[in-house]
Amino acid sequence: MTPSFSLTTSRGFTKWLQSTGGSLAFTTYQAGKVFFLGVKPDGSLSVFERSFPRAMGLAVSQDSSTLYLATQVQLYRFDRLDNGAQSAVYDATFAPHQTWITGDIDIHDVGIGADGRPVFANTLFNCLATTAEGHSFRPIWRPKFVSQMVPEDRCHLNGLAMQDGSARYVTCVSRSDVTDGWRDRRVGGGVVIDVGSGEVVAEGLSMPHSPRLYRGKLWLLNSGEGSFGWVDVQTGQFTALTFCPGYARGLTFVGDYAIIGLSRPRENRTFTGLPLDAALKSHDAEARCGLLVVDLNSGSAVDWVRIDGVVDELFDVAHLSGVRCPSAIGLKGPEIERVLSLADPLAD
Repeated sequence: MTPSFSLTTSRGFTKWLQSTGGSLAFTTYQAGKVFFLGVKPDGSLSVFERSFPRAMGLAVSQDSSTLYLATQVQLYRFDRLDNGAQSAVYDATFAPHQTWITGDIDIHDVGIGADGRPVFANTLFNCLATTAEGHSFRPIWRPKFVSQMVPEDRCHLNGLAMQDGSARYVTCVSRSDVTDGWRDRRVGGGVVIDVGSGEVVAEGLSMPHSPRLYRGKLWLLNSGEGSFGWVDVQTGQFTALTFCPGYARGLTFVGDYAIIGLSRPRENRTFTGLPLDAALKSHDAEARCGLLVVDLNSGSAVDWVRIDGVVDELFDVAHLSGVRCPSAIGLKGPEIERVLSLADPLAD
């Protein structure tokens, strides 16, 4: 029997999404899919999905013309094809035009550098990296406390905040310098590091994820405690704005709103025994999978998406500005054979 999939939303979610002038993409590594939520011409919600093994980090260019997707052993580049009159529903299709085979290096967050190349959290090697011709990747930075460039997930470097095309901050679950050492520091061991100086600017966090710079603040998800808030990089103080009823990963912004990904934690050592357990109990809540739309002015969760069935865990979420109702081409099926785009010809 095929496992079920159910997606429900708050009453106002579709109208809210329409008001942003864009759409959303989110990934689930557990189910191996990337989803696109848009608004159809008739005003109803569009849910479009494609399968990619262990779909993780997303990065979208400022004009939403390019999308990067990290998967189990590959990093893909998708380019937007405007559908025009070719579709009565979808106004854009994201087509895979380039891929890098990185091997299973556990890529988490992805950013886009000033040169247009992807920058990513290489979690297995505890570093930031980019693509390299003829190689799996090119290391570009690692924390001072990591003594070797080896394939040992020591500190669980997972989050990346970009600024003007450069890596600015990263999050790590711990400062550990031994393989798998981060699992012993899930409560209170989390840090935020300034990439430029290499210095720790915040500590005492619980499994922090998804650092993002927006409107002059460094926002992040203090996932082990179920908190969304910001870090004062001068004092190191984390200020919680909103409680997240689930294990929070994936964060993007549009206007006065943050969109947060939520997961139902797995019953294993990684996700049990966290402060989140007690926080959920104190709120008389169960962990959920889905999206939370938070008003940055009030901290209130104004809209939501709930997912049940086969999908339990999300990783990343991105807003596609100017794309009302997106679709995408996968690697299987006839579409990848037929949908072609031509670059401008070379001058004579």
